[in-house]
Amino acid sequence: MKTKLIWTFAAALPLAACVETGDTSMPEQGRPAVGSEYDLSSFEGARAGQAEGGIMALGYERIRSEGLTSWYFNRSTGACARITTSDGRYSDVTMLPAEDC
Repeated sequence: MKTKLIWTFAAALPLAACVETGDTSMPEQGRPAVGSEYDLSSFEGARAGQAEGGIMALGYERIRSEGLTSWYFNRSTGACARITTSDGRYSDVTMLPAEDC
């Protein structure tokens, strides 16, 4: 019986983490919440040629480039990202305020 009680508790534990507390995808204009669908920081380390399609699919467009650094802007959300490429991969992805784009 003791083993069954522990198993029941352990099986229910992951469900507690699934509670949604509200929409946190865009806490302020141009600054998506970390981990939201508009936060591009998860693209860091990705192959630049392959990842650009994913960034475009999220509604971003490249608005300017300086050397190996490009700025991407999402007009519908006001989100801005600065992405630096090194050795064919996104070496640095930083979300910025909209006015930085």
